[in-house]
Amino acid sequence: MIRRALSLLYVQVLIAIVLGVAVGVIWPQTGAALRPLGDGFVKLIRMVIAPVVFFTIVHGIASVRDAKSVGRVGIKALAYFEIVSTFALVIGLCVAKIFKTGSGFNIDPSQMNAAAIQGYAQKAANDSVVSHFMALIPDTFVGAFANGDLLQVLVLAVLTGFAINALPDKLREPISHSVDSLSAIFFGIVSIVVKAAPVGAFGAMAFTIGAYGFGSLLRLGELVATFYLTALFFVVVVLGTIARFCGFSIFRFIAYIREELLIVLGTSSSESVLAQIMRKMEALGASPKVVGITVPLGYSFNLDGTNIYMTLATMFLAYATNTDLTLGQELTILLVAMLTSKGASGVTGAGFITLAATLSVIPDIPIAALAVLIGIDKFMSEVRALTNLIGNGVACLAISRWEGELDPVKLRQAMGPKPMAGAGPQPAPVVSLPGGARSGD
Repeated sequence: MIRRALSLLYVQVLIAIVLGVAVGVIWPQTGAALRPLGDGFVKLIRMVIAPVVFFTIVHGIASVRDAKSVGRVGIKALAYFEIVSTFALVIGLCVAKIFKTGSGFNIDPSQMNAAAIQGYAQKAANDSVVSHFMALIPDTFVGAFANGDLLQVLVLAVLTGFAINALPDKLREPISHSVDSLSAIFFGIVSIVVKAAPVGAFGAMAFTIGAYGFGSLLRLGELVATFYLTALFFVVVVLGTIARFCGFSIFRFIAYIREELLIVLGTSSSESVLAQIMRKMEALGASPKVVGITVPLGYSFNLDGTNIYMTLATMFLAYATNTDLTLGQELTILLVAMLTSKGASGVTGAGFITLAATLSVIPDIPIAALAVLIGIDKFMSEVRALTNLIGNGVACLAISRWEGELDPVKLRQAMGPKPMAGAGPQPAPVVSLPGGARSGD
């Protein structure tokens, strides 16, 4: 029994996280020195993310004769992302106003270390509507892959997919099959690399605790606790309601992707499980076409955890620096955050850069005050990534249901006996799932 449990990847990752925390607490210098283990694992995963996304989307578009349906899925996905992301921004803002998180800190920005946030502020200063659109276009076809920019890869994949789709069947079908075969190769690489997830989680967690310690977490515990509880509320209530309308339980869904969630918890990067989550969504009955479009697109346009953090942290800094904001300024924060959040990716620290970009348009809040959040950003980054991942998974299933391309039998078999609306009663056998787990575990 114990041997069987230890053979499961998510159990190994959980043990690695606990050991990482222990090392960081007992030997903080050693823990801080273990950062390369976490960074190395994330780099290995990111190494193959661009080709996985490219080949998956190209095959999905090329294999569908009705090109209009691909555009329809993309439009529905963007509409869904904007609505749900706005909910996340508003919830973060409302929670901060209700609890006045940050009141009483009386932070004097002039005493903050401005040099600590100079790099973030400089990146934020270059952020604009034009730069966002220009950033979609790579300098060269290969450049998008070399830089690992998912939005640029997405643009290239869509163009390539439609180009193949327009070819005669005698050319289109073999090319589409070849693309699918190449995709299988890169998924195979991911399955090999992901076996190192426990090592990566151990190193990342040891570094976080060793470098920042629990002291920084305790000093700003009010903001951390508020963010954690707000993210939990969003997942259970907002995403839970969407899940219920789509015919499944949010709690069973979370249990289904527990392995990926633990990897994200250890690495603080949702990109580390992009390939696995795409495969798992297909195993749940979502069509490959919808998965191939919505999941990669969601990594830049559906960042629920990042959105909650941005408005909550902005209001925290306003209260902490005793800055009074007008209703107009609060609405400006929402509007700007809708734009800046779209430039974030699943990479650790992206949320902090987008927060700096949002603050840059509200000069009343001293951007130097960001320095107070540096010590806890790693703790916040983990929950941002977890919420983003759950949100993208739910979005994929919701859009598949919206398109009428969600297999109720696969969904029921994978997540439990609860049937979808309109589905007849069928037994729920124990089936094999990716990662070695079973639906009956």
